[in-house]
Amino acid sequence: MGVTAIRAEAAEAVAMPLVDRAEVAPGGLPGGGLAWADALRTNGLARFRALGVPSRKVESWKYTDVRKLAARDYAPAPAHVDGLSAVLRDEVEAAAAAEHSLVFVNGGLRRDLSKTGGLPNGATLESTGELLAAGDALLAEQLGRVGDADDQAFLSLNAALMRDGFVLRLAPDTVVEAPIRVAFLTDHADGPVATHPRNLVVVGDNAQATLVEIHRGLNGVEYFSNAVTEISVGAGARLHHYKLQDEGDAALHLANSPVRLGRDTTYDSFILSFGALMARNDIRAELAAPGIDCRLSGAYVARGRQHMDTTTAIDHAVPDCRSREVYAGVLDDQARGVFQGKIVVRRDAQRTDGHQLNRALLLSKGAEIDSKPELEIYADDVKCSHGATAGEIDADALFYLRARGIDADVARALLIEAFLMESLQEVQVEAVREEFAARLKARLALLRGDR
Repeated sequence: MGVTAIRAEAAEAVAMPLVDRAEVAPGGLPGGGLAWADALRTNGLARFRALGVPSRKVESWKYTDVRKLAARDYAPAPAHVDGLSAVLRDEVEAAAAAEHSLVFVNGGLRRDLSKTGGLPNGATLESTGELLAAGDALLAEQLGRVGDADDQAFLSLNAALMRDGFVLRLAPDTVVEAPIRVAFLTDHADGPVATHPRNLVVVGDNAQATLVEIHRGLNGVEYFSNAVTEISVGAGARLHHYKLQDEGDAALHLANSPVRLGRDTTYDSFILSFGALMARNDIRAELAAPGIDCRLSGAYVARGRQHMDTTTAIDHAVPDCRSREVYAGVLDDQARGVFQGKIVVRRDAQRTDGHQLNRALLLSKGAEIDSKPELEIYADDVKCSHGATAGEIDADALFYLRARGIDADVARALLIEAFLMESLQEVQVEAVREEFAARLKARLALLRGDR
């Protein structure tokens, strides 16, 4: 048996429970019987079978081992849940207070908790599952067109098992002033369960919007959230895309965001991560037209044995584009952080401006950060930089605060908060920045209370 066959056999063995679920699912999934949807699912399953759950021998998964978690036999999450746990009701209240919102519980849309009637002409916010069931012609043209799943096993698995999610479409020149809020909530479930949200964002030329994703779940509930959000932004458009990841403490959260940007577009992403036993956010942005401004940033707090992975790839394929990445994290106890950021500047991409920075604050000797910033440059007229820092709380700054009569624990907390709050300046929309700042302060206060 050849090496390739041995690897495929090993990968298939690890992935078998997920494959079994995928093989029996298509007939009962929305859009079953539509040629294009069946083809998307069949191809996704075939790629997942070939790739299997990635091991640490795969370079992009070198620092994150998901095999033990992903090999569990996750049943589909029960889409219809009676009531909602008290700890998740604040998210429902926030959705009700927003001008435009969708709420998903255990992977299924809850129309009774959502608000979409106030969107302007030219903007639609709909359910992927409902559009699949209706055989939506535009969805057939747009879904699965952004990104390459050839080396992304979980993107392929999502295609095979996608059931619901959101579809945001903006016609050219459409402007949505108020943030659009989408919440994915995981409530009580028996045994390990999984959801595979499939989301699509299509922004027409010169359109503008702010999208806020919330991912939350109950502690003590073992579940797997495998989300994919395809993003296509037209010429001259602007999309602010912000995400809060606050999954339950036993969750596995894997998210893929393939992004394709048009000429003179602005796209900025910020991910604030608190939750999940293991979480990975994978963003791959294709800059294939001049004048693009792409900003990827985020912050995270991890403790116990939490594992937070941020993996990005920005492809500068043409001249005169800018990219900026700024990520910061705080790690305590035995927590582990991973940052893998790659910027590729192709031969014709002259006058590229790329910046990349990853900072980590380690609060204990057992905490660990694996940082791998990469620049791959083939053009000669570029301005690119990257950097990574990791260390403890600044002893001089701590001494300065203590010398002014501030208690040691309070001084330490102030320095941690200041470290993370600086990264929130990357959030361009003030209302979202204020909300994320409040959530960050609440999380840090909770951590202090546990000490």
